[in-house]
Amino acid sequence: MARGHGTIARPVMRVLVALTYYRPHISGLTLYAERQARALIGRGHQVTVLTSHYDRRLPRREVVDGIRIERVPVWARIGKGVVMPALGWRATRELLRHDAVLLHLPQLDAAGIALRARAFGKPTALIYHCDLQLPAGLHNRVAQRVVGLANAVAAVAAHHVVAYTDDFAAHSPLLRRHARKVVTALPPIADASTAGDRSPPRTPVIGMATRFASEKGVAVLLDALPQVFSRTPNATVLFAGQVDDVWGEEALRSRLLPRVAALEAAGRWRFLGVLPPDAMPAFYRQLSVLVVPSLNSTESFGLVQIEAMLQGVPVVASDLPGVRQPVRMTGCGRVVPVGDAAALAEAITGQLEHPARPCQSPVELARQFSPEENARFFEALMGAH
Repeated sequence: MARGHGTIARPVMRVLVALTYYRPHISGLTLYAERQARALIGRGHQVTVLTSHYDRRLPRREVVDGIRIERVPVWARIGKGVVMPALGWRATRELLRHDAVLLHLPQLDAAGIALRARAFGKPTALIYHCDLQLPAGLHNRVAQRVVGLANAVAAVAAHHVVAYTDDFAAHSPLLRRHARKVVTALPPIADASTAGDRSPPRTPVIGMATRFASEKGVAVLLDALPQVFSRTPNATVLFAGQVDDVWGEEALRSRLLPRVAALEAAGRWRFLGVLPPDAMPAFYRQLSVLVVPSLNSTESFGLVQIEAMLQGVPVVASDLPGVRQPVRMTGCGRVVPVGDAAALAEAITGQLEHPARPCQSPVELARQFSPEENARFFEALMGAH
C-alpha cells in the first residue's frame, strides 16, 4: 500500500464530493465528509456536495461553512438506500463544473458518477469506509449484491481507492482486488483545540457511542455486564446514539430492550440519544472506558475511538481489521476477540481496575488525525494524477 503527502498541486481545485447522506445526518461517514470538506474550503478550494434530499425539511440547495450543498430529490427508498432518478443529469452537470471528484462508498450511485468522471477525464478518488453487510433476508441479499456491484464498477473506473488503514485494506475483498490503486489516509477527526484533559469519574462509567444495532455488538456488551457488575458493583453504562427507528433492527430492539429496561430501572444504564458533534467531548469526559464491540466489517475503524482518546479515555475494541488499529497505534486500551462477552467483561474490568498506560499525547493524536492533514493528503493525491 502506498502513502502520500504533499502540497497543493494547483492554486484552486473545484472538488465535487458525492455521497448518499450528508449532514445533518449523523454517522461516521457523514462526519468524515463534512470535516474533509471544511478543511478543503479552509485551504482555499471550492467544494460542492452532491447528496440525497433524504429529509424534505432540508433545503434543496444551501451553502454551509462555504460548502455548496446540492440535494437531489428522492423518488423511493429501499431500506437504507434511496432511488434518485434525477441524479444522472445532476451529476453530469456538476462534473463539468469541477476539477476532481471524491466519492464516499458504500454508495449505490457511485458507479454512474465514477464512469462519468472517467469519461470526462476528472481525477476521481473513492473513499472506502467499510464493507457493507446487511441483516439476513432475501431483500437484503439482493440489495447487498447490487451495492457490491456498484462499488466494484466504481473502483474500476476511479483513479484511486482510499482506505483508512492497511490492516482493513488487506482484509476487504473489494480493496484486495484493487490493491494497486489503494492508498491509505487516516480519517479527519479533530484538531488540537478539541483535545482535553479530564478528571476520572468518581464511579466507573462504561460508554458506548453508536446506533442500537446488531453489528455494533450491543448484545455482547449486555452479556458481559453481569460479570462486570459482579466485580465493579457501582459501574454504570451511558449509551449515546440512535435507539429508535434504526432500520432493520426491530427484532434486536424487541429482544434487548427489556433487558436494558431492567438496567435502567436499577440506575445502571442511561440512554442519552443522538448527541450533536460538539457535545461529544463532554460525553467522553464522563467515561472511565469506551467500548466498541463491533461484530463485522461494516465497522472499519471507529472514529469514536480516537474522539474518546483525545479526551484521555481508553477504549476496549473488537479484534477486527481496522477496528483494532486505534488501540494498537496508541496503546490506549485493550483489544478483545470478536463477539466474546467473557473476554469483553474481563477487558472492561481489567481496564477499570488496572488502567493501561496513559494515552498518547492528545495534541500529537490530534495532529495525526487532523482534517488539515487529511486535506493535504487529498490535494497531493488528486494533484498528482
